Amino acid sequence: MSRVRLLFLSLVFLVAGSVQADVVNKNVDTAVDISTQLVKIAHKVTVENVGKTPVKSLIFGVPAHIKERLSFISAKVGEHQLRLSETKVDNQEGGFWKLELRSDITAGRTLPLSIDLVLGRGLIPHPSQITQKEKQLVLFEGNAYYFSPYLTEKQTLTVNLGTSSVESFARVQPVSQSDTKITYGPYEKVAPFKEERLNIHYENNSPFLTITKLERVIEVSHWGNIAVEETIDMEHQGATLKGPFSRYEYQRETQSGIASVKSFRTALPASAVDVYYRDDIGNISTSHMRVLSDSVELELRPRFPLFGGWKTHYTLGYNVPSYEYLFNQGDQFVLKMRLMDHVVDDMYVEELTTKIILPEGCHSIELTAPYSVKRLKDTLHQTYLDTKGRPVVSVSKSNLVENHIDDFELRYTFAKVLMFQEPLLVIFAFFALFLLVIIYVRLDFSITDEEENSRVEREQKDK
Repeated sequence: MSRVRLLFLSLVFLVAGSVQADVVNKNVDTAVDISTQLVKIAHKVTVENVGKTPVKSLIFGVPAHIKERLSFISAKVGEHQLRLSETKVDNQEGGFWKLELRSDITAGRTLPLSIDLVLGRGLIPHPSQITQKEKQLVLFEGNAYYFSPYLTEKQTLTVNLGTSSVESFARVQPVSQSDTKITYGPYEKVAPFKEERLNIHYENNSPFLTITKLERVIEVSHWGNIAVEETIDMEHQGATLKGPFSRYEYQRETQSGIASVKSFRTALPASAVDVYYRDDIGNISTSHMRVLSDSVELELRPRFPLFGGWKTHYTLGYNVPSYEYLFNQGDQFVLKMRLMDHVVDDMYVEELTTKIILPEGCHSIELTAPYSVKRLKDTLHQTYLDTKGRPVVSVSKSNLVENHIDDFELRYTFAKVLMFQEPLLVIFAFFALFLLVIIYVRLDFSITDEEENSRVEREQKDK
């Protein structure tokens, strides 16, 4: 097919002024991983400029049903991250982003792109309820074609199920199944904005652990320690348990409760010490810690296995040395830590609140987040030996996955002389206490001899 005809087909489907009509997706390789509770989509796209003028930006899109479940999106050219800004395309439903290129695509040139997506709720348990002995089946609803405002000359889609147990899948020809993978395509001359629902019904017994609420508290001390505490509400959001739970069958039969979660692993910083794991009842002893070269691996076992619809609540805390995360030049300090850390593999977090408690006396506080967050109102935290209270910086964000684990920067000013405030308060408190003791012991509260004689005389007169 000639270049002229390709451009004509593109113009038929594009809205004038919305996107560049002289851009063509020369080749698209899409890999979809649905072996866990998250849907991970990786696009390898080769874009070609078939026009005469340089192209400075591109438009990327997803269908509306995918946009609703999207948690993370990123685009790269090689190792360079591209800036994305959400935009709109006239008369088209779905989600669209503008990709700002580092350098223009000149006429006749191609550019390889890597675009990654993560869907937090991309899998639906089907059926929604199962008994203790049944396996968990889920339904994935995707799009067979590359949803783009540009014409796609050639496309291939590969879906990794993680299992060979498949109930049914969409037969968008050409299609082939091999062990744990289903391959669609290659498709040629895919029109812009083309949609074809891709339904796959298969077995997935991986943990569907959702962190419904995560509160992360970071307390900074200029005396060499940073205390981190996470309060976590977790729910198994797979197929809910139908019928009663039998502990006897669960322990006796290996296939009983195959979709349940007995334990899970979390990763802490390599320098983490004084680790504790407890709930409302108290310390949970069913946990194991292993120190690795680059992290501390903690295996957490709740008091009961988690079936679909079951919840757990616990607190995890530890200490790390401040010199690894806190830097300063004079009275200017910079704190670099993770806004959210690893809780469980392939985790999905519905709501995150991170609080950073700074030493008393900090001011001129500036927060730089790795992505857009909601800055909450600053508050004060009162603790021992405080006079005014310690400033607390709080942020919140929803709909997060592991890809959101990244560092924030918190800059503030703190006069080092204030570090002696608490020791001086302790010294003055002890000095005042000792002074009171000295005054007390020097006071004579005993009854004098004159008072005793007067009492004796009164007693004799009474007789």
